[in-house]
Amino acid sequence: MPSIDVVFYQAQPGDSPVLDWLKEINATNPKAYDKCRAAIARLALLGHELRRPEADYLRDDIYELRIRSGSVNYRLLYFFHGRTVSVVAHGLTKEAAVPAAAINHAIARKAAFTANPSAHTFKGEINDV
Repeated sequence: MPSIDVVFYQAQPGDSPVLDWLKEINATNPKAYDKCRAAIARLALLGHELRRPEADYLRDDIYELRIRSGSVNYRLLYFFHGRTVSVVAHGLTKEAAVPAAAINHAIARKAAFTANPSAHTFKGEINDV
């Protein structure tokens, strides 16, 4: 399977909640940040083929990238847009199950993205994260 494009959801032009979350992780735990970036690269490489323990299906077409650093579990929630694009919609740190509210955020972002992909695709510089 060819690699897929991974894009980041933006709420407003230049405002990506996931990239803001990754910046916070980078500032507080660079090792966890590196693991998150590696997980995103694996998503780009494997797309729909990525499985547990690296990824898992949650519900309503929302998936999670699963990253562990020390005793902390990081999750990046994403969805697919067609067969060629994966949209990273939400990031969180969790202790138990992914909270329903986080999944609902990702579902709402998926609906907004599906309605207008160009308006909700982050187009800024990702390497600054």
